[in-house]
Amino acid sequence: MVSLRPYRPDDAAALSDLYARSVRHYGPRAYTPAQIAAWAATARVERTAARCSDGRHVRVAQDDAGRVLGFGDLEADGHLDYLYVAPEAEGLRIGSLLYAALEAHAHQQGIARLHVEASELARPLFERRGFTLIARNDLVLAGVAIHNYRMEKRL
Repeated sequence: MVSLRPYRPDDAAALSDLYARSVRHYGPRAYTPAQIAAWAATARVERTAARCSDGRHVRVAQDDAGRVLGFGDLEADGHLDYLYVAPEAEGLRIGSLLYAALEAHAHQQGIARLHVEASELARPLFERRGFTLIARNDLVLAGVAIHNYRMEKRL
């Protein structure tokens, strides 16, 4: 059984590790090895701790044993920054569960618009949930060209 709970400060290391493992596991489906390495390198404990403690709404998915299976967040302006699922939870619909909880929170807060920079991998998940494509973002991480997609959904 999977449950959702709020972020706790002692989660930062586990979430940072999950983020990097997720990028390395799912990334090869759409990105080059250099892109994956640059993206995974952005998963740092101090960065995760700072973002998850800055007032945004963060949900952590865990199993009955307390093992962290995924996490996602929602900023007060409707921005979804994190939505990552552990490789060992692939196929369990953890991303969908987290997204549904974040959208429900947005409704409760009266947020009228959700927006995200979705990876090539996450884009289909957001499209299935009614997001529309605004533009492709071409970025450079650690000297490596990579892209994602700016998307939004009106609530």
